[in-house]
Amino acid sequence: MMTKEENKIRNIIGKTVSGIIDRPPGSSHPDNPDLIYPLNYGYAEGVIAADGEFQDVYILGADKPLKAFEGKVIAVYHRFNDVEDKWIVSLNGYDYSDEEILKAIHFQEQYFEGELIR
Repeated sequence: MMTKEENKIRNIIGKTVSGIIDRPPGSSHPDNPDLIYPLNYGYAEGVIAADGEFQDVYILGADKPLKAFEGKVIAVYHRFNDVEDKWIVSLNGYDYSDEEILKAIHFQEQYFEGELIR
């Protein structure tokens, strides 16, 4: 039987979300300037995450910096040692493999323990 949290995660997968990009490719993390984002990273508008801020989102399918996005949530990276999960959004409808997703988000997720939920 799924926990309430697992059920919540599974319910978002497949949904279309939109939001703002606040860290385009090439930008650095606000608290760690050595951490450079290789992809668009932002937040889903109107969705509050467990940390009390907007829900963070990794964007796949864009090779240029974006200001905003709309796409389908194809997976969630559930962090075991942090309060917030990260949504993985595909802009182009492509269903990236687990390996492609994990490779794309490794730059930041290497510092956390977690699992990819599909």
